[in-house]
Amino acid sequence: MPRETLLTPEGLEELKAKVDYLSTVRRQEVAERIKEAREFGDISENSEYDDAKNEQAMLEKQISDLADKLRNARVIDSNDVSTEAVTVGVTVHVKDQKTHKSNKFKIVGSAEADPSDQKLSNESPVGKALMGHKRNDIVSVAVPRGPARELKITKIEAA
Repeated sequence: MPRETLLTPEGLEELKAKVDYLSTVRRQEVAERIKEAREFGDISENSEYDDAKNEQAMLEKQISDLADKLRNARVIDSNDVSTEAVTVGVTVHVKDQKTHKSNKFKIVGSAEADPSDQKLSNESPVGKALMGHKRNDIVSVAVPRGPARELKITKIEAA
C-alpha cells in the first residue's frame, strides 16, 4: 500500500505548482537541450547529449515521485486542527530549557518540510518528539552530539 503524504492546504498548492512547473517549463527546457545536443552530430560520442538524457531521466523520476505524493495526499484541514496537543498543522512555540532560547515551528508532513523556514516534518527527530504533547510539557529530543535537549512547549496555535 502506498505511503500516505500529509499536507497542509498551502503545501498541497505548492506541490501542485511544482509538478506543473516541472511538467511544463522544465520538461521543455530539457527537451531543448536534447535537441541542441543532437545537432552536434554523432550521439554515440556526444557527452552533451548523454548529460541532457540523464537530466531528462532524473526530471521524469522527480515528476513521478511528486505525482505519487499528490495521489496519496491527505490534506490536513486547518479547521479540524486542535491546539490541545501538537499535531500536523499547528505552530508550536518551544523554549530550550538549557539555553532559554525560544523557537517556533510549524509542524508539517514530510513532503513540505523546510527547516530553514521553521517548517518541521512530523517525522523529523524534533517533530516526532513533540507530536502528541501538550502545552507546558517538557519534551526530551535526542541530538546527534551531546546530551538530549529538553524543550518546553510554551504555546500551541493553529498555523
